[in-house]
Amino acid sequence: MPAGWVRVDCHLHTAASGDAVTTLDQLAERVAQAGIDVVCITDHNETSAALTAVARGIGARVIVGEEIRTRAGDLIGLFLAERIPYVLPVIEAAGRIREQGGLVYLPHPFDPVRSSLGAAAASLCAAGLADVVEVFNAKIADQTLNGRAAALAAGWGLPGGAGSDAHDPPGVGAAYLEMPDFDGPASFLASLAVARVVGEYRAHAPRYARPPTG
Repeated sequence: MPAGWVRVDCHLHTAASGDAVTTLDQLAERVAQAGIDVVCITDHNETSAALTAVARGIGARVIVGEEIRTRAGDLIGLFLAERIPYVLPVIEAAGRIREQGGLVYLPHPFDPVRSSLGAAAASLCAAGLADVVEVFNAKIADQTLNGRAAALAAGWGLPGGAGSDAHDPPGVGAAYLEMPDFDGPASFLASLAVARVVGEYRAHAPRYARPPTG
């Protein structure tokens, strides 16, 4: 990786998401092991863990994000100052992200087994309300779905993101971008123009895992 570049996992979850198990201590261990420089903590409808991670430090730079449930599907806000309410219309949610100076990131837009935007993703792009399309999500086994996301990004001239979508410690770093370092939303977007996607499929941790019995 060239000097002055960083590894950025654009999409991951902590225990604050409710369906994930990773603690901030575990996240700190994993980013060190995986060599990740920047993490976007994008918990479901929640920013508390990301803000705590910024305050206490985890050994990697933290971008405060949120994976927001909208009426059309999931949307991620990056570089947030405040939490966005869930179940808003998707256009309103995107507008609230932009009002904070944040970036609108479209996660796994065509994955049929999650709350994805589907056709609404193209509508956001057409409205000029999308900044980044996730072109590689490490939880997607069918790579044609990541390919459709890449085609969407290319069709609208938008940069691509990549994230582990990790819900457990072993998943952290399964996908990331190698890109020039940046110091805010505008330079993040500029760096994405030359970013390299690194990733592999890594299966989901069991959702709402039950404790062992016996």
